[in-house]
Amino acid sequence: MLALRFAYHGGQPAGLVGMLERPFYSTDPVLASDAVPLVIATMLRPQGNTGVHTHFQQVLGYLAKDTDTTAELITPFDWGRPLYLPVYGARRAIASVSGPAGVLWYRHWHETFLRQALRRRLANAGDCVVYAQDPPSARAALDARLGPGQQVVMAVHFRTSQADEWANKGMIPRNGRAFWSMRQLDRDVIPRVDRLVYVSKWAERALTSWLPEATTTPSAVIGNFISPWTGTGGPAASEEYNGDLVTVGQLEPVKNHRFLIRVLAEAKRAGRPLTLDVFGEGPLRAELERQSRDLGVHDQVRFRGFRPNLRRFLPGYKAYVHSSYSESSSLAIMEAMDAGLPVIAGDIGPLAELFTDSVEGRFWPLADPAEAAAMLLDLVGDEPRRLKMARAARKRFERDFDASVVGPQLRSFLLPDLAVSED
Repeated sequence: MLALRFAYHGGQPAGLVGMLERPFYSTDPVLASDAVPLVIATMLRPQGNTGVHTHFQQVLGYLAKDTDTTAELITPFDWGRPLYLPVYGARRAIASVSGPAGVLWYRHWHETFLRQALRRRLANAGDCVVYAQDPPSARAALDARLGPGQQVVMAVHFRTSQADEWANKGMIPRNGRAFWSMRQLDRDVIPRVDRLVYVSKWAERALTSWLPEATTTPSAVIGNFISPWTGTGGPAASEEYNGDLVTVGQLEPVKNHRFLIRVLAEAKRAGRPLTLDVFGEGPLRAELERQSRDLGVHDQVRFRGFRPNLRRFLPGYKAYVHSSYSESSSLAIMEAMDAGLPVIAGDIGPLAELFTDSVEGRFWPLADPAEAAAMLLDLVGDEPRRLKMARAARKRFERDFDASVVGPQLRSFLLPDLAVSED
């Protein structure tokens, strides 16, 4: 087992940690010195296909298009470029010896680099709000801010805690030392931020169930949102991307794609083979391809991998299927509803907040592929009913998830003084 130790002396980090905490010459470009009301801070790269990426990209897009509010995105990659390779590259070697140690290395150094980037930016920002996308980003912002005029608001995207997120991915053992270290970070940071944004009522309940201290922090439940797709798409634009069913998500255990393949096998056994396009990449791809061959549905399943702007393809399908057994919200479902697709998903976590059974879609049993297949065939086999649900899904999107509806709510919560002064 590889043991990682981060040594501190006299309250200051030692070794490489200390070097990164002290002023350091950087070849990075100097950031603008003008004041900005909103700084979005994340441990992630600026571009990616996670739900968190979609959230902050949609926030930036909404503010740029529909308001006069300026905002900036700050990531660990905005500082210390000469050290990227030795620091970030070491994670792979460490993870080959100990997966949990690799995760802790990733979190520690990304937070350290982010803290330095925020210190540099906030030195010139004046009064502002830092909108942190996770607890380590929130801690970096709390350490970097210059006073109460620079507030820190944290988004709660995770399911229960970030420790549970990493455990669900199989990257750390549940109840191990890494798990409890992450839980302790949440316990230390969340009560200290100025406000919390929960992306669903379920996320609020899940966090406060184990961390009641979070209830002392002012908060609001403001769901995810996206701008309507205004481009072209569907079978008219690309006959390759159309069929019966479509799903979007990382190919990892929690997304439960195995269930979808078993449902296809049951539907085929019932005499109705259906096609399924899977958008996303991940560690389970080879296993899922093997499962589809073993169950005799390999010619019905197309693994599309990651596709930028895949929303343009969604109108070419009959229904969106979702099999995850743990979510805090689902932007993929919102995108499908924007495309006018009925949704079929498990009645888990916050998904009941996104659509109503037998109105915009159906909740299927994640423990019974045969019953789920029967429900699916009943829906896609009744075209008038499917089209009625499709229209309802689109209306629900316009009412509850359109950026023009939800964006102002988030902006008012993040920047209440600015919202009042501009209105």
